[in-house]
Amino acid sequence: MTDQSTYKPQGALLQSDGSVVWRVWAPRSKNVSLVTWPNERRAETEMAAEEFGFFSHRQSDVQEGLRYAYRLDDGREYPDPASRFQPDGVHRPSAVWFANDYSWSDGDWRGVPREELIVYELHVGTFTPEGTFAAIVPRLDELAELGVTAIELMPVAQFPGERNWGYDGVHPFAVQNSYGGPRELQRLIDAAHRAGLAVLIDVVYNHFGPEGHYLGLFGPYETDRYRTPWGKAVNFDGPDSDLVRRFVIDNAVSWVRDFHADGLRLDAVHAIFDFSARHILAELQSEAQTEADRLGRTVHVIAESDLNDVRLVLPANRGGHGLDGAWSDDFHHAVHALLTGERDGYYRDFGRPEQLAKAYNDVFVYVGRYSPFRRRRHGNRVGKTDRTRFVVSVQNHDQVGNRALGERLNALLPPAAQRLACGLLMVSPCVPLLWMGEEYGETRPFPFFSSFGDPDLIEAVRRGRREEFAALEFRWDEEIPDPQSPDTFESAKLRWDWSSPAASARRRLYADLLKARRERPALRDRRHTTAQCVAAAGMAVPRAIQADVPSAAKQNDALLIIERGIETTLVVIANLTAATQSIPPIKRDGRVLLLSTESKRYGGQRNANQPPDDLLPYEMLIFGSKGQ
Repeated sequence: MTDQSTYKPQGALLQSDGSVVWRVWAPRSKNVSLVTWPNERRAETEMAAEEFGFFSHRQSDVQEGLRYAYRLDDGREYPDPASRFQPDGVHRPSAVWFANDYSWSDGDWRGVPREELIVYELHVGTFTPEGTFAAIVPRLDELAELGVTAIELMPVAQFPGERNWGYDGVHPFAVQNSYGGPRELQRLIDAAHRAGLAVLIDVVYNHFGPEGHYLGLFGPYETDRYRTPWGKAVNFDGPDSDLVRRFVIDNAVSWVRDFHADGLRLDAVHAIFDFSARHILAELQSEAQTEADRLGRTVHVIAESDLNDVRLVLPANRGGHGLDGAWSDDFHHAVHALLTGERDGYYRDFGRPEQLAKAYNDVFVYVGRYSPFRRRRHGNRVGKTDRTRFVVSVQNHDQVGNRALGERLNALLPPAAQRLACGLLMVSPCVPLLWMGEEYGETRPFPFFSSFGDPDLIEAVRRGRREEFAALEFRWDEEIPDPQSPDTFESAKLRWDWSSPAASARRRLYADLLKARRERPALRDRRHTTAQCVAAAGMAVPRAIQADVPSAAKQNDALLIIERGIETTLVVIANLTAATQSIPPIKRDGRVLLLSTESKRYGGQRNANQPPDDLLPYEMLIFGSKGQ
């Protein structure tokens, strides 16, 4: 870790005596001046030079909201790299904001244990018609009632314009002004804790956005040694990287300290390059947990990665970074490719029923096996690593939004297969993640959208979308939504309406399965899961199944059989096909049918008293003991 004597927190920070200290790291300038606008009159003050390229200025009687900027050697004025608030956008001056001026009501809140996490991912701008933090608050109780225990906010750090997914942020410490700014985020998280919900924040530490990015003018925040799909990589291991690392770690800690966030989702850590003796992820996790211990709360640091690398969550004494969790895309890809039949891109590696069984048994489908899509071996083995350290989904912002039209599963699958996808997710031993609106079958898409101001950048984004989907033969002006158009953004806003019979039935299925995850010991047991796909007669079956697979089964007619738990067990049988399938009989030791995804209660075709002799198309049946 950086010697604390070489780093001091950056930004406009309130001191114990009531004064404000402005501090900025600007080693690329010999002189830095602080420019302020008290009473709308411009004032300029030369800042004092400190060691290691820092400049500072202390001042009393500073009011919250005061606009300020830094003038560098080029004579131009720029917003603060560590700005806490950009009320007028990414290019305009920063504003003084005092984190400690909010009176929290969550003093008894201790967080949500990892094994209790049910994550609900949402985009603030499209979750409500208003697109603000404040507008989320009235919906929190209904999410808690559904069975969700944590909401995950897509990035809220300041980005250009008012419409953006958030991954083009350029002010890591500032909270998006169009969402309501930092005070409204504090109010949202406080309200979430009152509702019993944790809040995770998606953060981007692999690159900075292309517009309004001024950090490189102050110091070597980026490096040419590595490239990401979005441009230069963050400088985590080159010259002067100690202070860049500290900047990022301070940012991570600030979400926990200043906003009481219950965790972070680290975007695309496979695009974070660091060959230091101690990886930035391990250092960040250590600092985040130190802050969590100080607050007496549970904080989760979860990585998004496509590397299938268990080292992300292994402790340091086993060669890992010690993170609390990691996304596992293999589960999503196995479900999606199998049910939709799609084989484009990375779906080329998936689509076989036995791969879905492997995702239950081993988390990763690719564990050192050859990947045709990557044309090399991919992944390593999870072994006995706690399954609560892995987050899985059947829909999320990436897998929906990165499609040409942003279609949800509703547009790709019949209702029965959609219900099956829900069931497959909910019986996983891993942490389930729901994508906003999934629980009631939202039909509106989630296309890519942005609101850049640079005309050249706007055209480059449009051109990139054309080229990305050229092979699909879409015509841009008729089919693929224009990311810059306000209509594209508006089309993504949720209806948040389950008043129709189909929507309310879908939400009931999610609620019942989430309740089962809370209350059924076999589903709470994350250590004992056995799954296999039965695709031909004569294959061995789990101990709870009494007979061989019917001889009528064909090679392409697949049943997935999952056994959860050890002392008290549940047996799950899923029909992965569009045809009715015979079902092996279950041992009569008190095990009864507990739930069918095709129950009429959920919008399916199975009557309440209909015996479970056959599996309807895309049906999942859950068998267990009545009282357990």
